[in-house]
Amino acid sequence: MSAQPPDGAPSPDSFASVFDVYEVRRDDGRVLYFGDPETDRETLMETVWPAFRERGYEVRLARRTGELVLVAEPHDAADDGGVPWTNVALFVATIASTLFVGANWYYVDPFSPEVVQALPFTVAVVGVLAVHEFGHYAMSRYHDVDASLPYFIPFPSLFGTMGAVIRMRGRIPSRKALFDIGAAGPLAGLVAAVAVSAVGLLLPPVTVPPEIVNSASAVEVQFAYPPLLQAIAAVLGEPLSYSDPSKSISPVVMGGWIGMFVTFLNLIPVGQLDGGHVLRSLVGEHADRVAPLVPTALFALAGYQWFVADAGDTAGIWVVWGVIATVITFAGGVDPVDDSSLDARRVAVGVLTFVLGALCFMPVPIEIVG
Repeated sequence: MSAQPPDGAPSPDSFASVFDVYEVRRDDGRVLYFGDPETDRETLMETVWPAFRERGYEVRLARRTGELVLVAEPHDAADDGGVPWTNVALFVATIASTLFVGANWYYVDPFSPEVVQALPFTVAVVGVLAVHEFGHYAMSRYHDVDASLPYFIPFPSLFGTMGAVIRMRGRIPSRKALFDIGAAGPLAGLVAAVAVSAVGLLLPPVTVPPEIVNSASAVEVQFAYPPLLQAIAAVLGEPLSYSDPSKSISPVVMGGWIGMFVTFLNLIPVGQLDGGHVLRSLVGEHADRVAPLVPTALFALAGYQWFVADAGDTAGIWVVWGVIATVITFAGGVDPVDDSSLDARRVAVGVLTFVLGALCFMPVPIEIVG
């Protein structure tokens, strides 16, 4: 217990105008400043954050035993320089799950050496997701925002994964940083998705075994193709489907399809989604007025698909995302420390990002026909 912080930590005098410190403690690497606020919480944090960040600390306002305290933690405390075993394990598990599922796309036994034929599918899917997340990671590092390496999510579903995420810690310093971090993932992932789609379309089709083609009990999964993927196929002069039921497009194309669908979903403009970050950067606090409209639009889309377009159970995906968007909306978005408006160049890129996201939209992405 002391009246002064350790060497390197900000002096209470540097922010005395907004927080009157009466006690300083050290707590397992953290520095705790107990005191009384002299202004509202938002102004307080906007004032103290730069002083702590300059000295290499992340700071937050908390309450302990009934007292208000600024909790300062070294900015690099979470980076211990060790091997990120959790990230590695999840990545390996995702490689395995996409390889296992990919074997079905190539009509080979996943428990035989032939499973290596599914490697192009695995590389396409995992590669697109990795580029998306490393876009976020690179911009986080550029703006000195503490971010984890990607956590891949293995899942033995239709694609073998439920995507990937990174975890960010601490405050976002500015709207500029929030925009760069939010937009970098979808834009980088979309570039990868376009490249993967083009490669997949140029690859020869996969041959469907006769016993599946002629089976009366076979279940067919039909995919809609977003306008962007259709445009790529038109430019290359390659088909997205074949009249011959014994031929199927290369599963590598599905890596691009997944990338585009993930881009659209991530650009839904609510809360902590990439679209929420981009919208918050573009319009500031006005984003809070837009966010509640998004779940309504998704539920309306589901209703249209169900009652008007007669899409049946496939409309349920928009019900699910309406619920997700509702939860994310109530969870709230990110408020950057510096809320200054973006420059014109970033505004233009932001608008383009949403336009590209719209080109990845499919009213009924997947339909199962049995």
